[in-house]
Amino acid sequence: MSYEAGSKECRHLIEAKESLLSALDALSNINSTDLIQIQIKEIYNELEHMHDNRKKIESATKYL
Repeated sequence: MSYEAGSKECRHLIEAKESLLSALDALSNINSTDLIQIQIKEIYNELEHMHDNRKKIESATKYL
């Protein structure tokens, strides 16, 4: 797992994203999984958005 300072929530989001990348890698070797790969990419992007929002929240609270 790549390291990034932050909350447990951020670490969990990173772990979830890495798991999805691993699943995408495995699925890339299986025929007829295009739709599943698209869905996983959409979920990954949602998690990325959640992670970005969480980082903004944590960054803002550090300055308070």
